[in-house]
Amino acid sequence: MITGKTTICCAIGFPIGHSMSPVMHNAGYEALGLDFIFLRFAVQDVEGAIRGMRALGIKGMGVTIPHKRAVMTFLDEIDEGAKSIGAVNTIINEGGRLLGSNTDYKAAIRALKEATDIKGKKVILLGAGGAARGVLYGLQQEGAETLLLNRTKEHAEKLAKEFGADFGDLSQLSKISESDIVINTTPIGMHPNTNESLVPQELLRKDLVVFDIVYNPKETKLLTEAKQKGCTIVYGHTMFLYQGVDQFELFTGQKAPVEAMEKALLKALEGKT
Repeated sequence: MITGKTTICCAIGFPIGHSMSPVMHNAGYEALGLDFIFLRFAVQDVEGAIRGMRALGIKGMGVTIPHKRAVMTFLDEIDEGAKSIGAVNTIINEGGRLLGSNTDYKAAIRALKEATDIKGKKVILLGAGGAARGVLYGLQQEGAETLLLNRTKEHAEKLAKEFGADFGDLSQLSKISESDIVINTTPIGMHPNTNESLVPQELLRKDLVVFDIVYNPKETKLLTEAKQKGCTIVYGHTMFLYQGVDQFELFTGQKAPVEAMEKALLKALEGKT
């Protein structure tokens, strides 16, 4: 029950209706008996949304496409990770002072580390958008040898040079044969275009780790084909869960009930809500 004492957290983006964040966060609040609620708002006026956060005393805000860079202008402080990446996905309101952070890259690395070591591994990173920035930053921090491939080579070059990685275009997908890990950070394979994959199945092999950050559907075409080839796979919902877990702890100051949050997320992804 919402009262005058209920603490409000939210997510902003445009569009935002597909976001599973409320399901996950609210399940966590319920599990711990916290008087919190998590909402989502379709926002185009970023500056107005941040003013509203201050004025209404909203405790925490998740930020998704296309606002992760735009919000940075309006914050009081940004942590080093988010500055280096050039994107904020999490805002914490400390008594009217707004602090920006990025939990995406930590979540990607945590999910990947559950499947494999990263240091010294050869990684093919597909995409050069906002999601790729965070994942690439995390990989470089962990000592991976990363090759960034993108349809538009110029975009790959610009991003790769920021972080000291190699780059190329999709004509170099055959280099997957020389890599240890493949990560898709593009929206290819996302609902409703679930029958798409950037990686031809013949390039997959059983000693390869394949990570697709797309989480809807839970198992993309890329992951299905990787599983058929005996690859170790990393689901995108795991990264999504972990970025939400970090947000939950920043917003509430409580240890997140990971199992309850994951259960709610998977139930929603399976269409049972």
